[in-house]
Amino acid sequence: MSVPQIGEKAPAFSGVNQKGDKISLHGYSGKKLVLYFYPKDDTPGCTAESCNLSENYERFQKKGFEILGVSPDSEKKHQKFIDKYQLKFDLLADTEKETIQTYGVWVQKSMYGREYMGVARTTFIIDENGIITDVIEKVKTKDHTSQILS
Repeated sequence: MSVPQIGEKAPAFSGVNQKGDKISLHGYSGKKLVLYFYPKDDTPGCTAESCNLSENYERFQKKGFEILGVSPDSEKKHQKFIDKYQLKFDLLADTEKETIQTYGVWVQKSMYGREYMGVARTTFIIDENGIITDVIEKVKTKDHTSQILS
């Protein structure tokens, strides 16, 4: 699927978080949502991005935002990641890559001449009515908060 664009209705999704609780886009209706997709828990870039968002969580809350991270990792891996870095928001365990594919971020990548499929680090800003107001595809992992809130 292609990446949803600014002005479009955010595609519906549902899955489980690190605790096994069911979560969906519908559960965030009436709230602004930072929906960020990242490749893998506890890797340098993903840790920098998640920690930057968590360290600024109160700033997001003051502006009416909730945050939800999505990766193909399991509930158990997500819980370890949250515990290790004291992350202040939920992570969606998208082990079947349904939400990742729905948002068009499961892409062919290459590293050191090797091609493989993986998650394109991408953030969607969704308003209270479920409309995408921003798509950030060139994520600055160490300073993602300022990209979102600027």
